[in-house]
Amino acid sequence: MSKPRIAVIVGSTRQARFADKPAAWLMEKAAERTDMEVELVDLRDFDLPLFDEVASNMWVPSQDPKAIEWQRKVAEYDGYIFLVAEYNHSITGALKNALDQAYVEWVHKPMAAFGYGGLGAGRAVEHLRGIGVELQMVPIRHAVHLAGGELMKVHPMGSDGPMSEVDPILAPSATAMFDDLAWWAKATMQAREEEQAKAA
Repeated sequence: MSKPRIAVIVGSTRQARFADKPAAWLMEKAAERTDMEVELVDLRDFDLPLFDEVASNMWVPSQDPKAIEWQRKVAEYDGYIFLVAEYNHSITGALKNALDQAYVEWVHKPMAAFGYGGLGAGRAVEHLRGIGVELQMVPIRHAVHLAGGELMKVHPMGSDGPMSEVDPILAPSATAMFDDLAWWAKATMQAREEEQAKAA
């Protein structure tokens, strides 16, 4: 079996977003892994319209070329890590729209999260997990949460220091998340392969 391909999906598209700093740190951690291949996927690069299809592509094929391009990109991966900013106790509108623009591509694949905000985006990550269940994904327990005083050490509205200042706090959570994601990615890859073989 090949190594799982994992996408780190940047869930904020604002010009003033903070996401790029934690995303770079997470990709550095991912580069240390030998059990998966990890790629950064930025929602800014896809210019997705607001969902305007007849129905989800679980029921009918999508028509908008931009939605189809997104679906094809999502389909390349065996699991996902969502970089989550918390907006009013939930995920960003851009991330919710991106999740809604696909369905069959998410099914039976694991998902993890790196949340940042005053409470580490804890409420947004919990909301994301519920959305993932409805999309038939496999939300894993372990996540990374950058919160409170640690957030202010690295955020531009605080000390704007390097991510190395919070690495000792976040690294153990990142390791647990990657370990868990690797296990579930391999398990679900095998199950999907067996399902495809039966259907052939």
